[in-house]
Amino acid sequence: MIATRILGTGSAIPGKVMTNHDLEKMVATSDAWIRERTGIEERRILEPGRATSDLAAEAGAKACASAGVSPSEVDCIIVGTVTPDMPMPATAVLVQQKLGAPVGAAFDMSAACAGFIYGLGIGDAFVKQRMFKRVLVIGVEILSRVLDWKDRNTCVLFGDAAGAVLLGPAEGGARKRGIFSTHMFADGSHWEDLYIPGGGSKHPTRPESLEQNLHVVKMQGKAVFAHAVRNIAAACETALESNGFKAEDVDLVVAHQANLRIIDGVAQRVGLPMSKFYLNIQKYGNTSSASIPVALDEAVREGKVKEGMTLLFCALGAGFSWGSALVRW
Repeated sequence: MIATRILGTGSAIPGKVMTNHDLEKMVATSDAWIRERTGIEERRILEPGRATSDLAAEAGAKACASAGVSPSEVDCIIVGTVTPDMPMPATAVLVQQKLGAPVGAAFDMSAACAGFIYGLGIGDAFVKQRMFKRVLVIGVEILSRVLDWKDRNTCVLFGDAAGAVLLGPAEGGARKRGIFSTHMFADGSHWEDLYIPGGGSKHPTRPESLEQNLHVVKMQGKAVFAHAVRNIAAACETALESNGFKAEDVDLVVAHQANLRIIDGVAQRVGLPMSKFYLNIQKYGNTSSASIPVALDEAVREGKVKEGMTLLFCALGAGFSWGSALVRW
Protein backbone atom coordinates (compact mmCIF):
# COMPACT_ATOMS: atom_id res chain seq x y z
CA MET A 1 0.00 0.00 0.00
CA ILE A 2 1.31 3.44 -0.89
CA ALA A 3 1.30 6.38 1.52
CA THR A 4 -0.40 9.77 1.15
CA ARG A 5 1.19 13.15 1.57
CA ILE A 6 -0.06 16.73 1.55
CA LEU A 7 1.22 18.24 -1.68
CA GLY A 8 -0.04 21.78 -1.16
CA THR A 9 -2.19 24.04 1.03
CA GLY A 10 -4.44 27.00 0.39
CA SER A 11 -6.96 29.24 2.11
CA ALA A 12 -9.49 31.94 1.29
CA ILE A 13 -10.50 34.61 3.80
CA PRO A 14 -13.32 37.12 3.26
CA GLY A 15 -12.33 40.77 3.28
CA LYS A 16 -14.96 42.06 5.71
CA VAL A 17 -13.76 42.14 9.33
CA MET A 18 -16.20 42.14 12.24
CA THR A 19 -14.53 43.01 15.53
CA ASN A 20 -15.70 42.44 19.07
CA HIS A 21 -16.38 46.17 19.26
CA ASP A 22 -18.75 45.83 16.31
CA LEU A 23 -20.61 43.12 18.19
CA GLU A 24 -20.89 45.36 21.26
CA LYS A 25 -23.26 47.49 19.17
CA MET A 26 -25.41 44.48 18.25
CA VAL A 27 -25.80 42.36 21.40
CA ALA A 28 -25.19 42.62 25.14
CA THR A 29 -21.52 41.69 25.16
CA SER A 30 -18.10 43.29 25.40
CA ASP A 31 -14.68 42.96 23.84
CA ALA A 32 -13.23 41.97 27.23
CA TRP A 33 -15.90 39.30 27.82
CA ILE A 34 -15.36 37.67 24.42
CA ARG A 35 -11.55 37.75 24.65
CA GLU A 36 -11.51 36.31 28.17
CA ARG A 37 -13.86 33.42 27.39
CA THR A 38 -12.85 32.56 23.84
CA GLY A 39 -9.61 34.27 22.80
CA ILE A 40 -11.41 35.76 19.78
CA GLU A 41 -10.79 39.39 18.78
CA GLU A 42 -12.38 39.49 15.34
CA ARG A 43 -13.89 37.28 12.64
CA ARG A 44 -14.50 37.51 8.87
CA ILE A 45 -17.86 37.79 7.12
CA LEU A 46 -18.40 36.78 3.48
CA GLU A 47 -19.60 39.56 1.22
CA PRO A 48 -23.20 39.50 -0.10
CA GLY A 49 -23.47 37.88 -3.50
CA ARG A 50 -20.73 35.30 -2.82
CA ALA A 51 -21.41 31.72 -1.73
CA THR A 52 -19.67 28.76 -0.12
CA SER A 53 -18.47 27.37 -3.45
CA ASP A 54 -16.79 30.67 -4.36
CA LEU A 55 -14.63 30.65 -1.23
CA ALA A 56 -14.00 26.90 -1.53
CA ALA A 57 -12.87 27.18 -5.15
CA GLU A 58 -10.50 30.03 -4.24
CA ALA A 59 -8.88 27.97 -1.47
CA GLY A 60 -8.74 24.91 -3.72
CA ALA A 61 -7.04 26.83 -6.52
CA LYS A 62 -4.40 28.11 -4.10
CA ALA A 63 -3.73 24.59 -2.79
CA CYS A 64 -3.21 23.35 -6.34
CA ALA A 65 -0.93 26.30 -7.13
CA SER A 66 1.21 25.73 -4.04
CA ALA A 67 1.62 22.08 -5.08
CA GLY A 68 2.48 23.03 -8.65
CA VAL A 69 -0.47 20.98 -9.88
CA SER A 70 -3.08 22.15 -12.37
CA PRO A 71 -6.75 21.74 -11.36
CA SER A 72 -7.01 19.70 -14.57
CA GLU A 73 -5.06 16.97 -12.74
CA VAL A 74 -7.46 16.77 -9.78
CA ASP A 75 -9.59 13.64 -10.03
CA CYS A 76 -11.47 13.86 -6.73
CA ILE A 77 -12.87 16.80 -4.74
CA ILE A 78 -14.16 16.41 -1.18
CA VAL A 79 -15.86 19.38 0.49
CA GLY A 80 -16.53 19.34 4.22
CA THR A 81 -19.27 21.84 5.07
CA VAL A 82 -22.57 22.32 6.90
CA THR A 83 -23.31 25.50 4.94
CA PRO A 84 -23.50 24.35 1.29
CA ASP A 85 -24.60 26.60 -1.54
CA MET A 86 -27.84 24.61 -1.78
CA PRO A 87 -29.24 21.18 -0.81
CA MET A 88 -28.31 19.81 -4.22
CA PRO A 89 -26.11 19.50 -6.12
CA ALA A 90 -23.13 19.07 -3.84
CA THR A 91 -20.99 22.17 -3.34
CA ALA A 92 -18.04 20.04 -4.51
CA VAL A 93 -19.63 19.78 -7.96
CA LEU A 94 -19.84 23.57 -8.15
CA VAL A 95 -16.21 23.83 -7.01
CA GLN A 96 -15.24 21.34 -9.72
CA GLN A 97 -16.93 23.50 -12.35
CA LYS A 98 -15.37 26.74 -11.04
CA LEU A 99 -11.88 25.22 -10.95
CA GLY A 100 -12.23 23.71 -14.41
CA ALA A 101 -11.37 20.29 -12.99
CA PRO A 102 -12.10 17.28 -15.21
CA VAL A 103 -14.89 14.74 -14.75
CA GLY A 104 -14.17 12.78 -11.59
CA ALA A 105 -15.53 12.23 -8.10
CA ALA A 106 -16.92 15.31 -6.33
CA PHE A 107 -19.00 15.16 -3.18
CA ASP A 108 -19.77 16.88 0.12
CA MET A 109 -19.58 15.36 3.56
CA SER A 110 -20.95 16.73 6.82
CA ALA A 111 -19.13 16.37 10.14
CA ALA A 112 -19.36 20.02 11.20
CA CYS A 113 -16.12 21.24 12.81
CA ALA A 114 -14.55 17.80 12.34
CA GLY A 115 -15.31 17.95 8.62
CA PHE A 116 -11.72 18.50 7.53
CA ILE A 117 -10.43 15.56 9.60
CA TYR A 118 -13.13 13.31 8.11
CA GLY A 119 -12.36 14.56 4.60
CA LEU A 120 -8.65 14.03 5.14
CA GLY A 121 -9.29 10.46 6.28
CA ILE A 122 -11.43 9.69 3.24
CA GLY A 123 -8.96 11.30 0.86
CA ASP A 124 -6.06 9.43 2.47
CA ALA A 125 -7.88 6.12 1.95
CA PHE A 126 -8.63 6.95 -1.69
CA VAL A 127 -4.98 7.67 -2.46
CA LYS A 128 -3.70 4.63 -0.57
CA GLN A 129 -6.11 2.37 -2.43
CA ARG A 130 -5.08 3.97 -5.74
CA MET A 131 -8.65 5.02 -6.46
CA PHE A 132 -7.54 8.58 -7.16
CA LYS A 133 -4.14 10.21 -7.61
CA ARG A 134 -4.92 13.85 -6.79
CA VAL A 135 -7.54 14.47 -4.11
CA LEU A 136 -8.52 18.01 -3.15
CA VAL A 137 -9.91 18.20 0.39
CA ILE A 138 -11.64 21.46 1.30
CA GLY A 139 -13.11 22.65 4.60
CA VAL A 140 -15.40 25.65 4.15
CA GLU A 141 -18.12 27.38 6.16
CA ILE A 142 -20.22 30.51 5.77
CA LEU A 143 -21.57 30.38 9.29
CA SER A 144 -22.49 34.06 9.36
CA ARG A 145 -25.59 33.10 7.37
CA VAL A 146 -26.85 30.54 9.88
CA LEU A 147 -26.34 32.54 13.07
CA ASP A 148 -28.87 34.24 15.31
CA TRP A 149 -27.28 37.68 15.56
CA LYS A 150 -29.36 38.36 18.66
CA ASP A 151 -27.92 35.38 20.54
CA ARG A 152 -24.70 36.54 22.18
CA ASN A 153 -23.77 32.99 23.19
CA THR A 154 -23.32 31.92 19.56
CA CYS A 155 -22.95 34.94 17.29
CA VAL A 156 -19.67 36.01 18.94
CA LEU A 157 -17.99 32.68 18.21
CA PHE A 158 -18.13 32.01 14.50
CA GLY A 159 -16.70 33.33 11.25
CA ASP A 160 -16.43 32.52 7.54
CA ALA A 161 -13.42 30.97 5.76
CA ALA A 162 -12.20 28.17 3.50
CA GLY A 163 -9.06 26.05 3.63
CA ALA A 164 -7.79 23.26 1.40
CA VAL A 165 -5.10 20.65 0.96
CA LEU A 166 -4.16 18.69 -2.14
CA LEU A 167 -3.32 15.04 -1.47
CA GLY A 168 -1.25 12.67 -3.56
CA PRO A 169 1.05 9.65 -3.32
CA ALA A 170 4.10 9.95 -1.05
CA GLU A 171 7.53 8.82 -2.17
CA GLY A 172 9.32 6.57 0.28
CA GLY A 173 6.27 5.91 2.44
CA ALA A 174 4.68 7.84 5.33
CA ARG A 175 7.65 7.32 7.67
CA LYS A 176 9.62 9.58 5.36
CA ARG A 177 6.89 12.07 4.49
CA GLY A 178 3.13 11.69 4.58
CA ILE A 179 0.02 10.89 6.61
CA PHE A 180 0.72 8.33 9.33
CA SER A 181 -2.94 7.82 10.27
CA THR A 182 -6.35 9.44 10.64
CA HIS A 183 -8.90 8.68 13.36
CA MET A 184 -12.62 9.48 13.25
CA PHE A 185 -15.30 9.16 15.94
CA ALA A 186 -18.91 10.14 16.59
CA ASP A 187 -21.45 9.96 19.41
CA GLY A 188 -24.98 10.72 18.26
CA SER A 189 -26.41 10.73 21.78
CA HIS A 190 -25.33 14.37 22.18
CA TRP A 191 -26.63 15.82 18.90
CA GLU A 192 -28.94 18.28 20.68
CA ASP A 193 -25.98 20.08 22.25
CA LEU A 194 -25.02 21.65 18.91
CA TYR A 195 -27.29 21.70 15.87
CA ILE A 196 -29.34 23.64 13.33
CA PRO A 197 -32.88 22.23 13.52
CA GLY A 198 -34.39 23.80 10.41
CA GLY A 199 -33.81 23.30 6.71
CA GLY A 200 -34.00 19.51 6.50
CA SER A 201 -36.79 16.97 6.16
CA LYS A 202 -37.71 17.19 9.86
CA HIS A 203 -38.29 20.93 9.80
CA PRO A 204 -38.38 21.97 6.12
CA THR A 205 -38.13 25.62 5.20
CA ARG A 206 -41.64 26.94 5.69
CA PRO A 207 -43.06 30.20 7.08
CA GLU A 208 -43.64 28.51 10.44
CA SER A 209 -40.05 27.23 10.72
CA LEU A 210 -38.76 30.70 9.93
CA GLU A 211 -41.07 32.22 12.53
CA GLN A 212 -39.75 29.72 15.10
CA ASN A 213 -36.15 30.71 14.29
CA LEU A 214 -35.17 27.11 13.50
CA HIS A 215 -32.62 27.88 10.80
CA VAL A 216 -29.83 29.08 13.08
CA VAL A 217 -27.18 27.47 15.27
CA LYS A 218 -28.40 26.20 18.65
CA MET A 219 -25.72 25.36 21.20
CA GLN A 220 -25.29 24.25 24.81
CA GLY A 221 -21.94 25.88 25.42
CA LYS A 222 -20.92 24.16 28.66
CA ALA A 223 -21.68 20.70 27.30
CA VAL A 224 -19.77 21.35 24.08
CA PHE A 225 -16.77 22.64 26.04
CA ALA A 226 -16.59 19.58 28.29
CA HIS A 227 -16.95 17.08 25.45
CA ALA A 228 -14.48 18.98 23.26
CA VAL A 229 -11.66 18.93 25.79
CA ARG A 230 -12.16 15.29 26.71
CA ASN A 231 -12.73 13.86 23.23
CA ILE A 232 -10.14 15.91 21.36
CA ALA A 233 -7.52 14.97 23.93
CA ALA A 234 -8.48 11.29 23.64
CA ALA A 235 -8.27 11.47 19.83
CA CYS A 236 -4.81 13.02 20.07
CA GLU A 237 -3.66 10.24 22.38
CA THR A 238 -5.09 7.65 19.98
CA ALA A 239 -3.12 9.14 17.08
CA LEU A 240 0.10 9.13 19.08
CA GLU A 241 -0.33 5.64 20.52
CA SER A 242 -1.32 4.15 17.16
CA ASN A 243 2.01 5.24 15.70
CA GLY A 244 4.27 4.61 18.69
CA PHE A 245 4.74 8.32 19.35
CA LYS A 246 4.83 10.34 22.57
CA ALA A 247 3.65 13.90 23.08
CA GLU A 248 7.19 15.22 22.98
CA ASP A 249 7.62 13.79 19.47
CA VAL A 250 5.09 16.29 18.08
CA ASP A 251 6.59 19.44 16.58
CA LEU A 252 3.39 21.37 15.88
CA VAL A 253 -0.30 20.94 16.72
CA VAL A 254 -2.84 22.38 14.29
CA ALA A 255 -6.04 22.13 16.29
CA HIS A 256 -9.58 23.21 15.52
CA GLN A 257 -9.73 26.88 16.48
CA ALA A 258 -12.96 26.81 18.47
CA ASN A 259 -12.06 28.35 21.81
CA LEU A 260 -8.68 29.19 23.32
CA ARG A 261 -9.68 27.63 26.63
CA ILE A 262 -10.60 24.36 24.89
CA ILE A 263 -7.19 24.27 23.22
CA ASP A 264 -5.50 24.97 26.55
CA GLY A 265 -7.49 22.16 28.18
CA VAL A 266 -6.47 19.72 25.44
CA ALA A 267 -2.83 20.77 25.77
CA GLN A 268 -2.85 20.06 29.50
CA ARG A 269 -4.48 16.65 29.10
CA VAL A 270 -2.16 15.49 26.33
CA GLY A 271 0.94 16.93 27.96
CA LEU A 272 1.83 19.41 25.23
CA PRO A 273 2.97 23.01 25.83
CA MET A 274 0.83 25.74 24.28
CA SER A 275 3.95 26.90 22.45
CA LYS A 276 3.53 23.88 20.16
CA PHE A 277 0.02 24.93 19.09
CA TYR A 278 -0.48 27.15 16.06
CA LEU A 279 -3.13 29.75 16.90
CA ASN A 280 -5.11 32.12 14.71
CA ILE A 281 -8.45 32.03 16.54
CA GLN A 282 -7.95 35.67 17.53
CA LYS A 283 -8.26 36.70 13.86
CA TYR A 284 -10.97 34.41 12.52
CA GLY A 285 -12.97 32.92 15.39
CA ASN A 286 -14.44 29.46 14.94
CA THR A 287 -14.63 28.70 11.21
CA SER A 288 -15.70 25.10 11.78
CA SER A 289 -14.41 22.70 9.09
CA ALA A 290 -12.23 25.47 7.63
CA SER A 291 -10.24 26.16 10.78
CA ILE A 292 -7.58 23.42 10.55
CA PRO A 293 -6.74 23.83 6.84
CA VAL A 294 -6.69 27.63 7.17
CA ALA A 295 -4.36 27.43 10.18
CA LEU A 296 -2.19 24.87 8.41
CA ASP A 297 -1.91 27.03 5.30
CA GLU A 298 -0.93 30.07 7.36
CA ALA A 299 1.63 28.08 9.34
CA VAL A 300 3.15 26.77 6.10
CA ARG A 301 3.31 30.21 4.51
CA GLU A 302 4.84 31.72 7.66
CA GLY A 303 7.60 29.12 7.54
CA LYS A 304 6.53 27.47 10.79
CA VAL A 305 6.11 24.09 9.09
CA LYS A 306 9.32 22.55 7.80
CA GLU A 307 10.14 19.29 6.09
CA GLY A 308 10.52 16.41 8.53
CA MET A 309 8.30 17.94 11.21
CA THR A 310 5.60 15.84 12.88
CA LEU A 311 2.19 17.54 12.87
CA LEU A 312 -0.89 16.63 14.90
CA PHE A 313 -4.38 17.69 13.72
CA CYS A 314 -7.44 17.45 15.99
CA ALA A 315 -11.04 18.69 16.10
CA LEU A 316 -14.55 18.20 17.50
CA GLY A 317 -17.85 19.40 16.09
CA ALA A 318 -21.59 18.83 16.09
CA GLY A 319 -22.76 15.27 16.23
CA PHE A 320 -20.67 15.04 18.31
CA SER A 321 -18.10 14.20 15.65
CA TRP A 322 -14.38 14.36 16.34
CA GLY A 323 -11.05 13.08 15.15
CA SER A 324 -7.31 13.44 14.76
CA ALA A 325 -4.50 12.86 12.27
CA LEU A 326 -0.75 12.52 12.54
CA VAL A 327 1.40 13.71 9.65
CA ARG A 328 5.10 13.82 8.78
CA TRP A 329 5.69 16.94 6.69
